[in-house]
Amino acid sequence: MDDDRVFSPRIHGTIAHDIGVEIVSGVRKPGDVFGGEIEASEALGVSRTAYREAIRILAAKGLVESRPKAGTRVTPRSRWNMLDVDVLAWTFEGEPDTDFIIDLFELRGVIEPAAAAFAAARRTDADLAEMRSALDAMKHYGLADARGQSADQHFHRAVLAAARNTPLATLANSVGAAVRWTTKFKQRKRALPRDPLPDHVRVLDAIAASDAEAAREAMVTLLKLALRDMGLAQRG
Repeated sequence: MDDDRVFSPRIHGTIAHDIGVEIVSGVRKPGDVFGGEIEASEALGVSRTAYREAIRILAAKGLVESRPKAGTRVTPRSRWNMLDVDVLAWTFEGEPDTDFIIDLFELRGVIEPAAAAFAAARRTDADLAEMRSALDAMKHYGLADARGQSADQHFHRAVLAAARNTPLATLANSVGAAVRWTTKFKQRKRALPRDPLPDHVRVLDAIAASDAEAAREAMVTLLKLALRDMGLAQRG
């Protein structure tokens, strides 16, 4: 029987966050075994129910696995869902390695230029209005402001939505999270070296003109310059 401590639905999320950050930052390493459920929950000062729910969250993201008698252990990094919005956020709470950031941009380089080209061929007036609204907010608030960062995410999500491709649309949250965290990361130690708004405007203009190739190239350039703004370069 579980202990009698009150279980708040928010507690398990906090526990999952804290353990998740420890895993992705390397404090807990692949293969590390957690203590027993009773021992671990008592160490954290929470109910076994809350601890159990936290472990379920982490298991769903591929960070841990639980087996009868073997207990719960951290899984190999290859099994982590690195595109999960929480895992991305936890990764950027620390200092993600350079290779991971470049990996993210390479993935975006595969997805977003193609999405921009599809959007140029398939967008509606409503799609264009969404993109323009996002860029107006970016211009008004700037990317140093959380509202400007949110508008940046909104723009990239709107491009994916305008592609009218259901599998691509399912990546919108992950792409939006990658946009958010890389933008915040590159401003940790210095201000943005330049204004990236014109790069976004070129993408919008090409989509509005229904020029698929120009939209693709504009997005490729946007991503290349964003990576360079972080002091990084594409791998050969």
